[in-house]
Amino acid sequence: MDSDAVSAISRLKFRYLRALDTKSWDDFADTMVPDATATYSEYLQFESRDAFLAFMRNTLGPHVITEHHCDHPEIDVDGDEATGTWYLADTVLIPGHNMLLRGAAFYSDRYVRCEDGNWRIAHTGYERTYEVVLSLSDLPSLRLTSSRWGLIASEPETGEVVGGDGRSPSAPEEETMG
Repeated sequence: MDSDAVSAISRLKFRYLRALDTKSWDDFADTMVPDATATYSEYLQFESRDAFLAFMRNTLGPHVITEHHCDHPEIDVDGDEATGTWYLADTVLIPGHNMLLRGAAFYSDRYVRCEDGNWRIAHTGYERTYEVVLSLSDLPSLRLTSSRWGLIASEPETGEVVGGDGRSPSAPEEETMG
């Protein structure tokens, strides 16, 4: 086993997740080759990094708070190519829609070692093992007290999430994924 490659690929996947959750889109894009593909269902497929990045920027922008954890990697390296299977647990909080999504999946990735010596994702995607969606209204004690994007509290009377200015954040009517 090429333990240096496995370590580099693991670090790449963790960087991908950090960049996704912090909405560091340039860093996120740099984890993939330009012709990278992504598949999340038969209805959600992308044939380039730019198409995938545009979707993620739009649907998981600052109006959506995400937390992605991947572990239990199974990485196989064959020269300058590799495959990986990762266990994913994710949480997606969409205050503007009063929604919380929780789920798990198995990622299936393909990686390539690029000319600069760095590993990048050539394909990514997952198959869900489960997904649940809850209305934040069903959780009367839930209060969002801090967010990198400025959402700080919810109104006790309505459960509606409000920003520091007391107004509800606006959120586009977009589908999301975790």
